[in-house]
Amino acid sequence: MSKITGFFTELMRRYLPDPFVFAIALTLLTMLLAMFVEGQGFLAVTSAWGKGFWNLLSFTTQMAVILAMGYVLATAPLTDRLLDRIVNAVHQPRTAIVVATLVGAIGSYLNWGFGLVVGGIVARKLALRVRGVHYPLIIAAAYSGFTFYGLGLSASIPVLVSTKGHPMEAQMGVIPLRETIFSVPMLITTLVVLVTLPLLNAWLHPKRGDTVIEIDPALGEKGPVNTGLQAVLAENTLANRLNNSRVLSLIIGAVGVVYVVGHFIAGGGLDLNLINFIILFLGIILLGTPQNYVDKLNEGIKTIAGIILQYPFYAGIMAVMAASGLVGTISHWFVDVASAQTLPFWGLVSSWLINFFAPSAGGHWVIQGPFMIDAAKALHGSVAQTAMAVMLGNAWNDLVQPFWILPALALSRLKLKDVMGYTVIMMFWVGIVYVAAVLLWGYLG
Repeated sequence: MSKITGFFTELMRRYLPDPFVFAIALTLLTMLLAMFVEGQGFLAVTSAWGKGFWNLLSFTTQMAVILAMGYVLATAPLTDRLLDRIVNAVHQPRTAIVVATLVGAIGSYLNWGFGLVVGGIVARKLALRVRGVHYPLIIAAAYSGFTFYGLGLSASIPVLVSTKGHPMEAQMGVIPLRETIFSVPMLITTLVVLVTLPLLNAWLHPKRGDTVIEIDPALGEKGPVNTGLQAVLAENTLANRLNNSRVLSLIIGAVGVVYVVGHFIAGGGLDLNLINFIILFLGIILLGTPQNYVDKLNEGIKTIAGIILQYPFYAGIMAVMAASGLVGTISHWFVDVASAQTLPFWGLVSSWLINFFAPSAGGHWVIQGPFMIDAAKALHGSVAQTAMAVMLGNAWNDLVQPFWILPALALSRLKLKDVMGYTVIMMFWVGIVYVAAVLLWGYLG
């Protein structure tokens, strides 16, 4: 295993560019495929790209908000004390790897934005606390837990198709969560990955005598204190009393809770905006004062700069794929060889491939979903299994899609090439589990 790990790590170190360069390369590759596979002209392709560049601006904002506010939740005093208790109980490097994987996994299962951040935070804490931990691996291990979001409570496609009025309701109806993420096959799959992935990650840790890269202790420092600013904030003025008022936070937090409870009592569903609403007001309550919340949010915003920069490029890529028919072509390549039993498998594989170009389950589903659902109906296959397979393909590919690892890289101060060699190996194992799961589900029902 050490030779395989070394091979992929060296391969990534030599040839893998930074995520933004990767996004530019994918843009150019998509344009070339649209021209040479679909016969589109250069001007038509660039027109589709430019028109689609800002199509997902609202969604980009939602992603940025959920990650920044997820950071606030993950660093709230209550969460921080809980993570410190967990970290203080760990003494061995391999145990640290297991714990980082589990925290990232459980956090992502509950909410992908929270899990993406809390995994990186606990990994950094463990690397500072436990001597001998290989820092690039523990960051990769914590990020690998992100694949659980595809099986969890914020899995975009299952949550979307379980909501009345979703865009494809006329085509496929409403699919309850008990047929997707809460089905017995998917619950078993979740358990299998939850047990085996941490063990695999621990196995990847360098053995005694091998090179170990430990965290720079400076990353644990709080930085210089601005005594002048502290003095201003400590002044007993009305403005400062309001900024540091726990009563204000509790009142507005309570108003937010009342709205959420009323929303569900009235039969409302769970969408991305409501998730962001819950995270926002839960963070306000947990941080205690408006000033504390603003300070933590400012820290969190630093982790999402790459996402704000790159998401418009992926929006442009998706626009080219949709306008040129490239998504349909890729989907049909797989669908044409599928049966009712194997359609989920081909849906998984095609979704894995498409996710390189469209790293968003929601946007990805809009352009791939219609082809997959039409195929499921034509083959008399399971619509629920097909939708879930597309979701799993997305979550599987995220292990090697450079876009979503950006917050972890911002928190760890590592480069993509430092961690990707490990996530490639993790991707292979998770792929084996997901492929076996959808094939067994397709044949056994």
